[in-house]
Amino acid sequence: MKAIGLGLLMAVGLVLVAVPAMAQPPAAEHGGGAAAAAAGGASGFLQDKGAGYLGGALGAGLVIIGAGLGIGRIGGNASESMARQPEAAGQINTIALITAAMLEGATLFAVVVCLLSALH
Repeated sequence: MKAIGLGLLMAVGLVLVAVPAMAQPPAAEHGGGAAAAAAGGASGFLQDKGAGYLGGALGAGLVIIGAGLGIGRIGGNASESMARQPEAAGQINTIALITAAMLEGATLFAVVVCLLSALH
């Protein structure tokens, strides 16, 4: 569990680093000349929006992982509830489907926002 938390923390840190990297204008616009050309090796990745694409992809992946975990919990808890009270299975099934549909809508919106922010 600690490894998952550490991985998520590193992914969030990478996404937070990608946002300021996208905000930096290319060195050619500032007239950096030779200094900009000398520093172009490592910073070229950040100036070409590569980190923004990576951040958008990681954000979309985290959204999908969260949605999968959420739908898994909805299904598991609904099944357990139906096993405990079989007479209420119809109502529980309806509520679980509505909740899963709302989760899917929020997931789709979040993935679109992640991908659009990466492309912008």
